[in-house]
Amino acid sequence: MQTTDQQISDAATNLALSLAAFCETLLGRRFIGFYLLGSLAHGGFNRRYSDIDVALVSEDGIDDAQRAAFDAEAKRLSPDLADRVSLFWSNREFSIGRFPPLDRLDYIDRAIPLVEREKIAIDRPGLDDIRAYLRGAPFEQWAARGSRFAAQAALDPDDRKTYLKTHLYPARFAYSWLTGQIASNDAAIAYLRDHPPADLDLALLGRALRCRHDAADPDKLFADRLALPGQYAACARLMTD
Repeated sequence: MQTTDQQISDAATNLALSLAAFCETLLGRRFIGFYLLGSLAHGGFNRRYSDIDVALVSEDGIDDAQRAAFDAEAKRLSPDLADRVSLFWSNREFSIGRFPPLDRLDYIDRAIPLVEREKIAIDRPGLDDIRAYLRGAPFEQWAARGSRFAAQAALDPDDRKTYLKTHLYPARFAYSWLTGQIASNDAAIAYLRDHPPADLDLALLGRALRCRHDAADPDKLFADRLALPGQYAACARLMTD
């Protein structure tokens, strides 16, 4: 019997609950809250392609040893899912750690607390904050991946998840650039169909989205690797319009 999105979502949520309890014990009085973010918090979790996005807030963040302990506990609890856990973390002031502006929006609007002693109120990132973030490392890293894939003669099976995400990224990039918000792949593509950026290939985004829904291999999209530089160029033009 095929494993369903709901079954893996439930397993991922149970893993996150166990990690929340682990962090509360690990940090003691320094612990503030542990949350679900991303598709586990607002829907659209995919059994094959979704990350397990979680957030940890403590008085003064976490150090390298505590992060290593977290990773080891995730692997002990669920060897199959541990590599999909994506930890966002910060201190009370949200001045250190890993918590980019879009994920801060997710925390403000849609985070689901698993264990919470106090909900820390933070300033809402504005459109200028979102655009400054997007035009930096996220855009350049995505463009570099797209260029690498476009030059390949074959798709390494270990790169399938990254390859599909590289195709879908322009949808979420363009949506966030235009709105200053964060959205699922489905919601971003639906919005762009009503507000199409010039030269962005929405049909290709639709094919990539169907592949994700089906939890299918993206090999059938490999010929579309040659379109990735064009998607990059369309998003670059969007930033200059």
